[in-house]
Amino acid sequence: MHREELLVRPVAHMPPDQVLAGLSADDAARRVAGVTHSIVEIVAHMVFWQTWFLNRCSGTPVPPPAHAAAGWPPATTADWPRMRDEFLNGLGQAVALPAHGRIDPPLEFPPMADYGIEDALTHVAQHNAHHLGQVVTLRQALGLWPPPGGSYTW
Repeated sequence: MHREELLVRPVAHMPPDQVLAGLSADDAARRVAGVTHSIVEIVAHMVFWQTWFLNRCSGTPVPPPAHAAAGWPPATTADWPRMRDEFLNGLGQAVALPAHGRIDPPLEFPPMADYGIEDALTHVAQHNAHHLGQVVTLRQALGLWPPPGGSYTW
């Protein structure tokens, strides 16, 4: 599978840029009753982990956070343009990584000496797909779906 198919132009769901298209900062920070995170907070979470994996794939030995909560950085209306741009730019960085290679140093949780760049990018794509689905659901609940460019109809 090509990386762009996996990360940027998936065929199984809406491409990430389309899922986020047309959201104002106020809308991205709006809360839905009974839901833990806003859209901007979910995107900040994706940026956190996507950046972590990109750093590790590039040889920067960033340790994993001590607690899961650290992977959910605070994000507000003012953070929306930067979070959206960092997320989408990170996808471009992921596509540009070398085709093969090992993560060095290996990941710590669990120890995975044979975990390579392709494995990490598959992990990132699956993680992003999960949370982008949440964004779609929140947009639907907020009356902000479909995005300006339209959406799948089935």
